[in-house]
Amino acid sequence: MIYTFQPEGVCPNEIIIEYDENNVIQKITANGGCSGNLQGISALARGMSIQDAINHMKGIRCSFKQTSCPDQIAAALEKIMEDYSSASSCTV
Repeated sequence: MIYTFQPEGVCPNEIIIEYDENNVIQKITANGGCSGNLQGISALARGMSIQDAINHMKGIRCSFKQTSCPDQIAAALEKIMEDYSSASSCTV
């Protein structure tokens, strides 16, 4: 599955997260921002569960900013989990 996220307060203008049916991250890419750092984050997150990645990245700040690329990735991952929970709680 692929999720596209528009981050706020960071250099990238788009973050794309690919994950599987077990909520394991397959790939993270970003449009804009520091290519080397974002490739490093993607490489480290690959194979990690969404929840583990959130736990590792949420709350990281970049210099004087209130957020960072890792924090915004965590926000995107939290949105994936919220959407998953909402879909799982639907009854037919």
